[in-house]
Amino acid sequence: MDKLTAAELNALHEALEDEYQAWSIYDQVIADFGEVRPFINIREAEARHIEALRTLYIRYGVPIPENNWPGKVERYTSVQAACEASVAAEVANGELYDQLFKTELRPDILRVLRNLQQASLERHLPAFQRCGGGGGGRSQGMGQRGGDRC
Repeated sequence: MDKLTAAELNALHEALEDEYQAWSIYDQVIADFGEVRPFINIREAEARHIEALRTLYIRYGVPIPENNWPGKVERYTSVQAACEASVAAEVANGELYDQLFKTELRPDILRVLRNLQQASLERHLPAFQRCGGGGGGRSQGMGQRGGDRC
């Protein structure tokens, strides 16, 4: 298999770093406030996103960077504040992927990144908006949905 280009490697690193950060933020929210939705569901989805990216690293024989975000992420005063910040983070995540798509990428890398962006914008963002981050009030069970497809 051909070696990854510098641009492809950079795209993988940026995507993985962003997914690591998201997982770490949602994990911290759960540590601070308990098993609250949508954070428990979306943390699981972020773990699947990380695994999808790790699979690409393995496929191309590239060392997988460690997640250095745990313990270094912002903490929130309430679930409401975490939801609001998460709306902004998911929008930024979608924009990151738009930037990565401007690079020439192999079809398998492009497919994974598109799936991750779609999950972020079509599932995670609406769940955070429903939990009080811009789409109405918070209620029990909000954010519950089917799993992502990475």
